[in-house]
Amino acid sequence: MNRIAWGPLMRLGLGRMGLVPDVFWALTPAEFLLMAGLDAPEALRMSRSALERLSALYPDAPKGEQTDD
Repeated sequence: MNRIAWGPLMRLGLGRMGLVPDVFWALTPAEFLLMAGLDAPEALRMSRSALERLSALYPDAPKGEQTDD
């Protein structure tokens, strides 16, 4: 299991970015990384075609069954 380096993350979020603790702790890791400019490089991002392939393989509802959202 990877350990999280909380000290540097908190210094970045609370110090350099000026987030208040409630906001810092409410962020998802993806949101924090995006705000900090540390999001995944273009090469690692999921393409539209990859998302469509995954959606076809793992649909939200069985084929022919509609959900009332």
